[in-house]
Amino acid sequence: MNFDSGGFDFDAPRDRAGSDSEKWAKYAGRDILPLWVADMDFAAPPAIINALQKRVAHGVFGYNQPAAEQTQAVVDYLARKFEWTIEPDWIVWLPGLVCGLNVAARAVGEAGEAVFTATPIYPPFLTAPGNAGRPLVGVPLVQGVRRWEWDFAAVEAALAKQPTKLFLLCHPHNPTGRVWDDEELAALARLAEKHDLIVCSDEIHNGLVLAPSCRSRLFATLSPEIAARTITLLAPSKTFNIPGLGAAFAVIPHAALRRQFTRAMAGIVPHPNLLGLAALEAAFTQCDAWHAALLDYLRGNAAAVAAAVARIPGLAMHPVEATYLAWIDAREFAAARGIDNPARHFEAHGLGLSDGAAFGAPGFVRLNFGARRALLDEALARLAAACR
Repeated sequence: MNFDSGGFDFDAPRDRAGSDSEKWAKYAGRDILPLWVADMDFAAPPAIINALQKRVAHGVFGYNQPAAEQTQAVVDYLARKFEWTIEPDWIVWLPGLVCGLNVAARAVGEAGEAVFTATPIYPPFLTAPGNAGRPLVGVPLVQGVRRWEWDFAAVEAALAKQPTKLFLLCHPHNPTGRVWDDEELAALARLAEKHDLIVCSDEIHNGLVLAPSCRSRLFATLSPEIAARTITLLAPSKTFNIPGLGAAFAVIPHAALRRQFTRAMAGIVPHPNLLGLAALEAAFTQCDAWHAALLDYLRGNAAAVAAAVARIPGLAMHPVEATYLAWIDAREFAAARGIDNPARHFEAHGLGLSDGAAFGAPGFVRLNFGARRALLDEALARLAAACR
C-alpha cells in the first residue's frame, strides 16, 4: 500500500545506486542494504526542488551572501516553530553543522581546558576536541528501564575533576533518539551555570520529534541567561533531507561569544552554498505540509522497527522519541553467539548499519529507518534472519 498524504508519496522508489550517494556507494556491487549514514532516501519537498530550479535558471553562480529574505526565513521559523525571538545579527552562517562543532571547540576555552560530552554520541562530538588540541571529558548516559537518561552525579563529578569550559550537547540526541525533557534541560542548565560552561547545542534533529508526548524545545529558550551562554547549531538538512546542499547556521545571542566564534572561523570556514540557502528559505517557509506527512511516515517506520526488534531474542531498543535513527543494543545477542562486532555480522547478512563503537558504545548498532517502507521491511527481514 502506498502512503500518500497531501500528495507526498514516500513509498516511491528512488534509485540512488550508482549516483553520488555516499550512503549507497559504500556497498556498490554488493547485496547489502545501506541503513547507516543519516540521510533519508526520500526526495526533497517539491517546494525546495522548485526553488532550486528557479535559482539554477537564473544562470549566474557568483560569490553569494545570505539574502535578507533568507535571514528573515530563519528568524520567522524559530519564532513559529520554537517560540524563540532572535535578532538577525545573532545568526552566524555555516556550510555545515559538524563545522560548527569544530569551530566551537576552537573558540571556547583556553589551552588545556577540557570539552565535555556524554556517550554514546554522534562521532564528531568525540573528534572535535582532539582536532582543536583539547582534552575530551565524557560520562556515559544510563540505559534506564524505559529510556536513556543522564547520570547527573557522574556529570557533576567529571566537571569538578578537570577544568572544563565547553559542553557539547546533542538535543534531540543522536543516536539514542531521546528528546531531553524540561526537567533534564533545567538540570543541565544549572550545571552549566554552576561550572560557568558555554553550551554548544546541536539541535539539528529538533524538526524530527516523533513522540506526541515530547516537546520541540531549544535549550537556549530556557532563559535569557542560558541563551547568553549557548551556541545553538541548526540546519534544515536532516528535517528536509538536503544535507548535500551545505547550509547551516549558529545562533549566538551573546556578542562577545559570537565574536569568539567568528574569529575562530576566519580564513578557514567558507560561506554556505548559494543553492543551499535557496533550499533553506523554501524549507522554512513553504514545507509545513510535507513536513507533517514525513513525520507521520517516520512514526510508522519507527513502530515497524520497534516491533521487529522486540521479536528478536538478544536485541533491545528504547522507543525513538525523535530522529529517524534506531539505537539497537546487540550485546546480549553478540555474547551468546561469540560475535565480537555485531555491525560486521549484520553486514555479512546483507544489512549495512552504523557500528556503535564509533559512537563510544561497542556492541550497539544504529539503524536509519528514513527509507520507503518496502525497503525497510526487507531490511528488517534480513535483521531477523541474521539473528536466527
